[in-house]
Amino acid sequence: MALYQQLPFFNPSVPFTRLIQGGLQEGTSITVCGRVLSDADRFQVDLKYGSDIALHFNPRYEGGSEYVMHNTLQRGRWGSEERKYETPFPRGQMFALQILVTLSSYQISTNGKPFSEYKHRMPFSWVDRIHVSGNMEVKLVAFQYLVVRYVLNIYMSVCEFIFYVNTKISFLFLYTVPYKSIIHGGLQLGKVIIIQGFINPQANRVVISLRHKAGIAFVYNAGFDENLVLCNTYGDGKWGEEEQSEVMPFKKGQPLQVTIFCSRHQYQVFVNGEQTHTYSHRHTKLEEIDVLEVSGDVQLSFVQP
Repeated sequence: MALYQQLPFFNPSVPFTRLIQGGLQEGTSITVCGRVLSDADRFQVDLKYGSDIALHFNPRYEGGSEYVMHNTLQRGRWGSEERKYETPFPRGQMFALQILVTLSSYQISTNGKPFSEYKHRMPFSWVDRIHVSGNMEVKLVAFQYLVVRYVLNIYMSVCEFIFYVNTKISFLFLYTVPYKSIIHGGLQLGKVIIIQGFINPQANRVVISLRHKAGIAFVYNAGFDENLVLCNTYGDGKWGEEEQSEVMPFKKGQPLQVTIFCSRHQYQVFVNGEQTHTYSHRHTKLEEIDVLEVSGDVQLSFVQP
Protein backbone atom coordinates (compact mmCIF):
# COMPACT_ATOMS: atom_id res chain seq x y z
CA MET A 1 0.00 0.00 0.00
CA ALA A 2 1.33 3.44 -0.92
CA LEU A 3 2.09 5.69 2.00
CA TYR A 4 1.71 8.98 0.14
CA GLN A 5 -0.15 10.23 -2.90
CA GLN A 6 1.45 12.95 -5.00
CA LEU A 7 -0.01 13.98 -8.33
CA PRO A 8 2.41 14.07 -11.26
CA PHE A 9 3.65 17.40 -12.60
CA PHE A 10 3.11 18.02 -16.32
CA ASN A 11 5.03 20.39 -18.60
CA PRO A 12 6.57 22.46 -15.79
CA SER A 13 8.89 25.33 -16.58
CA VAL A 14 12.63 24.75 -16.12
CA PRO A 15 14.24 25.21 -13.64
CA PHE A 16 11.77 23.10 -11.67
CA THR A 17 11.83 22.55 -7.88
CA ARG A 18 9.23 20.75 -5.76
CA LEU A 19 8.92 19.20 -2.33
CA ILE A 20 8.71 15.42 -2.28
CA GLN A 21 5.76 14.61 -0.05
CA GLY A 22 6.89 12.32 2.75
CA GLY A 23 10.51 12.53 1.61
CA LEU A 24 12.37 9.58 0.12
CA GLN A 25 11.80 6.05 1.34
CA GLU A 26 13.06 2.66 0.31
CA GLY A 27 10.99 1.89 -2.77
CA THR A 28 10.43 5.49 -3.88
CA SER A 29 10.52 5.73 -7.68
CA ILE A 30 10.94 9.06 -9.47
CA THR A 31 10.31 9.33 -13.21
CA VAL A 32 11.33 12.33 -15.29
CA CYS A 33 10.30 12.43 -18.96
CA GLY A 34 11.47 15.18 -21.25
CA ARG A 35 13.51 16.28 -24.25
CA VAL A 36 17.12 17.43 -24.44
CA LEU A 37 17.50 20.70 -26.34
CA SER A 38 19.36 20.45 -29.64
CA ASP A 39 22.10 22.85 -28.47
CA ALA A 40 22.36 21.50 -24.91
CA ASP A 41 25.67 21.59 -23.06
CA ARG A 42 24.28 20.06 -19.85
CA PHE A 43 21.25 19.44 -17.68
CA GLN A 44 20.82 18.04 -14.19
CA VAL A 45 18.42 16.28 -11.86
CA ASP A 46 19.20 16.83 -8.17
CA LEU A 47 17.75 15.22 -5.05
CA LYS A 48 18.23 17.78 -2.28
CA TYR A 49 18.09 18.45 1.44
CA GLY A 50 18.50 22.13 2.27
CA SER A 51 21.64 23.29 0.46
CA ASP A 52 22.97 19.71 0.27
CA ILE A 53 22.55 17.53 -2.81
CA ALA A 54 22.32 13.80 -2.09
CA LEU A 55 22.28 12.86 -5.77
CA HIS A 56 23.55 15.14 -8.55
CA PHE A 57 22.79 13.46 -11.90
CA ASN A 58 24.37 15.60 -14.59
CA PRO A 59 24.59 14.66 -18.31
CA ARG A 60 27.18 16.86 -20.06
CA TYR A 61 28.07 17.60 -23.67
CA GLU A 62 31.51 19.21 -23.74
CA GLY A 63 33.91 19.47 -26.67
CA GLY A 64 32.59 16.39 -28.41
CA SER A 65 32.74 14.35 -25.20
CA GLU A 66 29.43 13.17 -23.79
CA TYR A 67 29.24 11.73 -20.30
CA VAL A 68 27.08 11.63 -17.17
CA MET A 69 28.49 12.85 -13.89
CA HIS A 70 27.20 11.67 -10.49
CA ASN A 71 28.16 13.38 -7.24
CA THR A 72 27.08 14.59 -3.78
CA LEU A 73 27.31 18.10 -2.33
CA GLN A 74 27.47 18.12 1.46
CA ARG A 75 28.24 21.08 3.73
CA GLY A 76 29.22 23.15 0.71
CA ARG A 77 31.79 20.66 -0.61
CA TRP A 78 31.55 18.33 -3.56
CA GLY A 79 32.62 14.73 -3.15
CA SER A 80 34.57 12.68 -5.67
CA GLU A 81 32.95 12.54 -9.09
CA GLU A 82 31.67 9.32 -10.59
CA ARG A 83 31.59 9.60 -14.37
CA LYS A 84 30.10 7.34 -17.00
CA TYR A 85 31.48 8.05 -20.45
CA GLU A 86 28.36 7.39 -22.41
CA THR A 87 25.02 9.13 -22.56
CA PRO A 88 21.55 7.78 -23.29
CA PHE A 89 20.34 11.37 -23.81
CA PRO A 90 21.10 12.44 -27.41
CA ARG A 91 20.60 16.12 -28.10
CA GLY A 92 17.18 16.92 -29.53
CA GLN A 93 15.71 13.59 -28.42
CA MET A 94 13.08 12.57 -25.90
CA PHE A 95 14.05 10.50 -22.86
CA ALA A 96 12.67 8.76 -19.80
CA LEU A 97 14.74 8.75 -16.60
CA GLN A 98 13.81 6.64 -13.57
CA ILE A 99 15.49 6.82 -10.16
CA LEU A 100 14.67 4.02 -7.75
CA VAL A 101 15.66 4.29 -4.07
CA THR A 102 16.99 1.15 -2.40
CA LEU A 103 18.57 0.78 1.03
CA SER A 104 22.10 0.92 -0.36
CA SER A 105 21.89 3.04 -3.50
CA TYR A 106 20.00 4.90 -6.20
CA GLN A 107 19.29 2.55 -9.10
CA ILE A 108 19.07 4.64 -12.25
CA SER A 109 17.51 3.53 -15.52
CA THR A 110 17.32 5.57 -18.69
CA ASN A 111 15.04 4.97 -21.64
CA GLY A 112 13.99 1.69 -20.09
CA LYS A 113 17.45 0.22 -19.52
CA PRO A 114 19.53 -0.02 -16.31
CA PHE A 115 22.17 2.70 -16.58
CA SER A 116 23.99 3.26 -13.30
CA GLU A 117 24.05 2.69 -9.55
CA TYR A 118 25.06 5.41 -7.13
CA LYS A 119 25.80 4.41 -3.54
CA HIS A 120 24.32 6.61 -0.83
CA ARG A 121 26.77 9.10 0.66
CA MET A 122 24.17 10.71 2.93
CA PRO A 123 20.91 9.27 4.29
CA PHE A 124 18.30 9.21 1.55
CA SER A 125 15.60 9.78 4.18
CA TRP A 126 16.85 13.35 4.54
CA VAL A 127 15.98 14.22 0.93
CA ASP A 128 12.84 16.35 0.63
CA ARG A 129 13.09 18.12 -2.76
CA ILE A 130 13.77 17.49 -6.42
CA HIS A 131 15.39 20.12 -8.63
CA VAL A 132 15.65 19.92 -12.43
CA SER A 133 17.52 22.50 -14.50
CA GLY A 134 19.62 23.00 -17.61
CA ASN A 135 19.08 22.69 -21.34
CA MET A 136 15.99 20.53 -21.44
CA GLU A 137 12.21 20.54 -21.61
CA VAL A 138 10.35 18.61 -18.92
CA LYS A 139 7.17 16.81 -19.94
CA LEU A 140 6.46 14.86 -16.76
CA VAL A 141 7.74 14.36 -13.21
CA ALA A 142 6.04 11.54 -11.30
CA PHE A 143 6.54 9.89 -7.91
CA GLN A 144 5.60 6.40 -6.74
CA TYR A 145 6.06 4.62 -3.44
CA LEU A 146 6.42 0.95 -4.27
CA VAL A 147 5.84 -2.14 -2.16
CA VAL A 148 9.39 -2.97 -1.09
CA ARG A 149 9.40 -6.63 -2.11
CA TYR A 150 8.58 -5.63 -5.67
CA VAL A 151 11.24 -2.94 -6.05
CA LEU A 152 13.73 -5.11 -7.94
CA ASN A 153 11.01 -6.49 -10.22
CA ILE A 154 9.86 -2.99 -11.13
CA TYR A 155 13.39 -1.81 -11.82
CA MET A 156 14.25 -4.74 -14.05
CA SER A 157 10.93 -4.81 -15.92
CA VAL A 158 10.94 -1.24 -17.29
CA CYS A 159 10.78 -1.80 -21.06
CA GLU A 160 13.42 -0.89 -23.62
CA PHE A 161 13.33 2.44 -25.41
CA ILE A 162 14.80 3.16 -28.91
CA PHE A 163 14.37 5.94 -31.40
CA TYR A 164 12.30 6.09 -34.55
CA VAL A 165 12.73 9.18 -36.70
CA ASN A 166 10.03 10.81 -38.81
CA THR A 167 9.53 14.39 -39.91
CA LYS A 168 8.37 15.70 -36.53
CA ILE A 169 9.43 13.45 -33.69
CA SER A 170 11.93 10.82 -32.66
CA PHE A 171 10.78 7.71 -30.86
CA LEU A 172 11.83 4.12 -30.47
CA PHE A 173 9.13 1.47 -30.98
CA LEU A 174 10.19 -1.86 -29.55
CA TYR A 175 6.91 -2.98 -27.98
CA THR A 176 4.50 -5.38 -29.59
CA VAL A 177 0.91 -4.16 -29.68
CA PRO A 178 -1.34 -5.57 -28.27
CA TYR A 179 0.84 -4.98 -25.20
CA LYS A 180 0.41 -6.74 -21.87
CA SER A 181 2.35 -6.28 -18.62
CA ILE A 182 2.05 -7.41 -15.02
CA ILE A 183 1.59 -4.67 -12.41
CA HIS A 184 3.73 -6.10 -9.65
CA GLY A 185 1.87 -5.99 -6.35
CA GLY A 186 -1.31 -4.78 -8.02
CA LEU A 187 -2.60 -1.23 -7.93
CA GLN A 188 -2.00 0.94 -4.90
CA LEU A 189 -3.18 4.37 -3.89
CA GLY A 190 -0.83 6.83 -5.54
CA LYS A 191 0.13 4.43 -8.32
CA VAL A 192 1.18 6.19 -11.54
CA ILE A 193 0.99 4.40 -14.88
CA ILE A 194 2.75 6.09 -17.81
CA ILE A 195 2.25 5.20 -21.48
CA GLN A 196 4.12 7.01 -24.26
CA GLY A 197 4.04 6.44 -27.98
CA PHE A 198 2.70 7.54 -31.33
CA ILE A 199 -0.83 7.32 -32.77
CA ASN A 200 -0.89 5.76 -36.23
CA PRO A 201 -1.94 8.21 -38.98
CA GLN A 202 -4.89 5.99 -40.01
CA ALA A 203 -5.89 5.04 -36.45
CA ASN A 204 -9.38 3.80 -35.65
CA ARG A 205 -9.06 3.03 -31.96
CA VAL A 206 -6.76 3.01 -28.90
CA VAL A 207 -7.72 0.92 -25.86
CA ILE A 208 -6.09 0.87 -22.41
CA SER A 209 -7.30 -1.73 -19.89
CA LEU A 210 -6.59 -2.44 -16.23
CA ARG A 211 -7.52 -6.05 -15.55
CA HIS A 212 -7.86 -8.54 -12.72
CA LYS A 213 -8.28 -12.30 -12.93
CA ALA A 214 -12.08 -12.10 -13.06
CA GLY A 215 -12.59 -9.12 -15.33
CA ILE A 216 -11.65 -5.57 -16.31
CA ALA A 217 -11.58 -2.91 -13.62
CA PHE A 218 -11.18 -0.01 -16.04
CA VAL A 219 -11.22 0.20 -19.82
CA TYR A 220 -10.38 3.48 -21.58
CA ASN A 221 -11.53 3.12 -25.17
CA ALA A 222 -10.85 6.00 -27.58
CA GLY A 223 -12.64 5.61 -30.92
CA PHE A 224 -11.64 7.98 -33.71
CA ASP A 225 -14.56 7.14 -36.02
CA GLU A 226 -17.07 7.92 -33.28
CA ASN A 227 -14.89 10.72 -31.86
CA LEU A 228 -15.74 9.40 -28.38
CA VAL A 229 -13.96 8.04 -25.33
CA LEU A 230 -15.83 5.21 -23.61
CA CYS A 231 -15.02 4.10 -20.05
CA ASN A 232 -16.43 0.99 -18.43
CA THR A 233 -15.94 -2.03 -16.15
CA TYR A 234 -16.45 -5.71 -16.92
CA GLY A 235 -17.25 -8.18 -14.14
CA ASP A 236 -19.50 -11.14 -13.37
CA GLY A 237 -19.74 -11.86 -17.09
CA LYS A 238 -21.22 -8.52 -18.10
CA TRP A 239 -20.36 -4.92 -18.84
CA GLY A 240 -21.41 -2.15 -16.49
CA GLU A 241 -22.99 1.15 -17.37
CA GLU A 242 -20.92 2.90 -20.02
CA GLU A 243 -19.57 6.38 -19.43
CA GLN A 244 -19.13 8.42 -22.61
CA SER A 245 -17.11 11.56 -23.21
CA GLU A 246 -16.94 13.66 -26.35
CA VAL A 247 -13.55 14.96 -25.26
CA MET A 248 -11.18 13.20 -27.69
CA PRO A 249 -7.66 13.91 -26.40
CA PHE A 250 -5.81 11.94 -29.11
CA LYS A 251 -4.93 13.04 -32.64
CA LYS A 252 -4.06 10.75 -35.51
CA GLY A 253 -0.41 10.82 -36.49
CA GLN A 254 0.63 12.56 -33.28
CA PRO A 255 2.61 11.53 -30.17
CA LEU A 256 0.75 10.69 -26.99
CA GLN A 257 1.55 10.52 -23.32
CA VAL A 258 -1.12 8.96 -21.11
CA THR A 259 -0.77 9.05 -17.33
CA ILE A 260 -3.24 7.24 -15.09
CA PHE A 261 -3.15 8.25 -11.43
CA CYS A 262 -4.90 5.95 -8.96
CA SER A 263 -6.44 8.04 -6.18
CA ARG A 264 -8.59 6.92 -3.29
CA HIS A 265 -11.92 7.20 -5.07
CA GLN A 266 -11.13 7.27 -8.78
CA TYR A 267 -8.73 7.00 -11.69
CA GLN A 268 -7.52 10.35 -12.97
CA VAL A 269 -6.48 10.27 -16.63
CA PHE A 270 -4.08 12.84 -18.07
CA VAL A 271 -3.27 13.03 -21.78
CA ASN A 272 -0.28 15.08 -22.90
CA GLY A 273 -0.26 16.82 -19.53
CA GLU A 274 -3.95 17.76 -19.40
CA GLN A 275 -6.49 16.03 -17.16
CA THR A 276 -9.13 14.68 -19.53
CA HIS A 277 -11.19 12.13 -17.61
CA THR A 278 -11.97 10.71 -14.17
CA TYR A 279 -13.54 7.32 -13.51
CA SER A 280 -14.76 6.20 -10.08
CA HIS A 281 -13.56 2.84 -8.81
CA ARG A 282 -16.11 0.07 -9.36
CA HIS A 283 -13.72 -2.77 -8.55
CA THR A 284 -12.48 -1.53 -5.19
CA LYS A 285 -10.00 -4.31 -4.33
CA LEU A 286 -7.16 -2.45 -5.98
CA GLU A 287 -4.51 -5.01 -5.10
CA GLU A 288 -6.31 -7.54 -7.34
CA ILE A 289 -5.85 -5.31 -10.40
CA ASP A 290 -2.52 -6.54 -11.70
CA VAL A 291 -2.47 -6.42 -15.52
CA LEU A 292 -2.07 -3.48 -17.90
CA GLU A 293 -3.05 -3.95 -21.54
CA VAL A 294 -2.75 -1.56 -24.48
CA SER A 295 -4.21 -2.35 -27.89
CA GLY A 296 -5.28 -0.63 -31.07
CA ASP A 297 -3.57 1.65 -33.57
CA VAL A 298 -0.65 2.90 -31.52
CA GLN A 299 3.11 2.36 -31.41
CA LEU A 300 4.57 2.36 -27.91
CA SER A 301 7.87 3.93 -26.92
CA PHE A 302 7.83 3.78 -23.10
CA VAL A 303 5.58 2.12 -20.54
CA GLN A 304 5.81 2.33 -16.76
CA PRO A 305 3.17 -0.18 -15.53
